[in-house]
Parts: sequence; structure tokens; C-alpha cells
Amino acid sequence: MKRTSVIGMGFVGLVSAACFAHKGFDVIASSQDERKVELINEGKAPFYEKGLAPILMDAVKKGNLRAMVGRKEAILNSDITFITVGTPSKPDGGIDLRFIKSSAKEIGEALKGKDHHLVVVKSTVIPGTTEKIVKPILEEHSGKEVGSGFGLCINPEFLREGNAVYDTLHPDRIVIGESDKSSGDALAEFYREFYDKKCPTILRMSLASAEMVKYASNAFLSTKISFANEIGNICKELGIDTYEVMHAVSMDHRISPHFFRSGVGFGGSCLPKDVKALIHKAKEIGYEPKLLKSVMDVNEEQPKRMVKMLERKLGSLEGKKVAVLGLAFKNDTDDIRESRAIPVIRSLIEKKATVAAYDPLANENMRSIFPTIQYHKSVEEALRNADACLVVTEWDEFKELGDEFDVMKNKVVIDGRKVIFPREDIDYEGLCW
Repeated sequence: MKRTSVIGMGFVGLVSAACFAHKGFDVIASSQDERKVELINEGKAPFYEKGLAPILMDAVKKGNLRAMVGRKEAILNSDITFITVGTPSKPDGGIDLRFIKSSAKEIGEALKGKDHHLVVVKSTVIPGTTEKIVKPILEEHSGKEVGSGFGLCINPEFLREGNAVYDTLHPDRIVIGESDKSSGDALAEFYREFYDKKCPTILRMSLASAEMVKYASNAFLSTKISFANEIGNICKELGIDTYEVMHAVSMDHRISPHFFRSGVGFGGSCLPKDVKALIHKAKEIGYEPKLLKSVMDVNEEQPKRMVKMLERKLGSLEGKKVAVLGLAFKNDTDDIRESRAIPVIRSLIEKKATVAAYDPLANENMRSIFPTIQYHKSVEEALRNADACLVVTEWDEFKELGDEFDVMKNKVVIDGRKVIFPREDIDYEGLCW
């Protein structure tokens, strides 16, 4: 089953398509964005992701990967289709399924002309979505029944932006939610072929269970971060180094050290969206998710704490120049979705500060949200004559900063990620330490 199509060329879709093609699979990537299709066919990624560019270019050159707008042609010329379209948040925290529904409809219509096909939902969807929404749409528009006319699975991804290529090629586990045994068998065989002799553990379960695994995983990771921040906030008031504390805590074999770094909070396209969606679903079924609500409350408070700390240092921020270092939601990506820099910058603007921003990759993406602030091509340019500096993203280049602070008017540095090495000649303050 090497003939593969991937619907949706966002972060998950393109990384998956490129990795499948990198392993020799014949992959058709489908996107309704014509510019993305052009770039992919030229071997160029429409966004930055570490390690993606070389394998994408190699796959295109070898003829293993091609992109097109038409979904029907992609489906007809493949044996398995992965749906990776977005499921954005709605204002009430629920997820918008319009892209999932339209994809299922088009796939269903294409399946009329096929004897058998495996459809795999890789998008993050609330438990019950594949069974109650995707399956009926596929059956209605194909005129076939799942299990006989086509197969259906849910296969959640657990990729970290900035490490997505590595995570795809070296996952901790493969989770398969199956509508029937034959569908699960087919997807399990796909991955055994993809990983060859190094296939990770494959966990097979019901559709709803697999959907819930993704939400439970992201809710737990979010909880760890907010827990670390809650402890960090308490440690800050007590004059305790929270990193020293959390390092000792994580040495317990029952507790992993990952996602235990206190700071300005979590962002990105997954964690905030998924926790909000789980909260929304819980309320919908009559359950009040107190822990999950607290996780989000703590996360929303961290950027506010950073700005309040700045005000304690400078007093009124009106007319003050504040350098913001880091705009992406994390290092090694240009993704600004739910970046903690957004509420920080918004607050600074409201307080009439002048914002000088720098990020090695995300300047242009942030410009779409804040077109009037200053964007700079280097740290030194952003720091020049600044009254203060806020560090929001954990870029490696920030760890090496030293003499660059000499160009500041006032050397006030508030570190939201514990990446700056404190010096005697700067007024350094850690957010939680």
C-alpha cells in the first residue's frame, strides 16, 4: 500500500507527506492553496520546519512526491488517504469541522469509482467525530458501507513543531483507532512497511478511544507546564530557584522531566486549542472540568505577570521602548499561533509603550497581527536605546547574548524562558525564578 495521498498541506500534512515519500512511498499531496502546490512541486516548503527542506526537495527530485489541487485525482491514484486538514477553534472553544466535512464529502464522491480504499483521519477531532460525522458523510457520498466498500481509521499525530520530522520517523508509539479489524490491519501493515524493522509499538483501539488519546496527551502536557508555572510563581515570591526545585522533583522515576520548564506559558496550534476543545466537550456533556480550566487560567496569567513585573521596574510604560525577543510560540519554528508574545505585545501597546521586536524566523508572520510595531533584523537592532527587554521565546541565539545588552538605554531584562545568563551589569529578572 505504497500509493498514498495526503489531504491538507499544513504542518502535519506536509511533514507526513514528505516523510512518507522520503521512505520511498508514492505520495500525492493535495492542497486547495495553489501557491502551496507550486512551492511543493518545486521542492520548497511553504513554512519553516527543521529538517523538512532537504527531505522534501529529495522526494520531489526522485519523483516520490507531487502536489495537486484536485482531491479526486489524488484519491483515485492512491490506495490510502490521510486527512490532515485543520480543525480550528471556534469562539466558544469547540472545534470547527467544516474542513473535515468537506474533505469527507469529496473523498466519498471519489470512492464511487474505486473498489476499495482506506481513509485515515489524522486531524485532531473530538471523540465521536469519526464515527458520527466522518463515517456517515463518507457512506452517503460514496454509496458504500465502511468495512466492505472502504476502510476507516483515526490515526492521531503527536508531533512537536521544530522536531516534527524526527518525531515522524522515530515516534514513541502508533495509535490506530479502527472502524473494523480489516481497516486496522491495513493501516498497521502500512506502518510496518514504512518503519520496516524499526516499527514502534502499534496500539489498536476504538475510533473514539484513539481520538481521546490525543486530547488526553495534550491536556496532560499542558497540565505539566501550568503546574511548573504555578510552582514557579510561588517559588518566585519565596526567593527560591524553581528550576533547582523542579530538577530535583523530576529525578523521581515516576515523573518525567519533559515539559517541566517554568516560564511565560505554552502556545502553538495544538495545546491551547485542544485543552479548550476538551473543556468545551466536557461542559457539553454536563461535566465541569475544573483542573483543565485551571490549566488554561494559569497559562493566560503568565504573560500578564511578565508585563506587571516590567511595570514594577519602569513604572508607567508610556513612551518607553521595550524590546521583545522571540515571536514564534517556540524555538525552531516560524509558527506564531497562540504565541505568548501576542498577549505580551498587545498589553505593551495598550500601555502605550514602543515595541521593538525580533525573531530569527517569525517577524513577517507576526507583522500580520501587529503591523505598526517595529521589526528588526537582529537582536542588537531591537535592543538599541531600549528601556527594557522581554525574552519570550527560547531561541539558541539568545543563550549567547552578552555585550549586545550594552546598546540598551536601561539594561532591564525580564527573562520568560530562562535563556539569558545573568550579568552584574544588567538588571536581570526571571519570570519564575
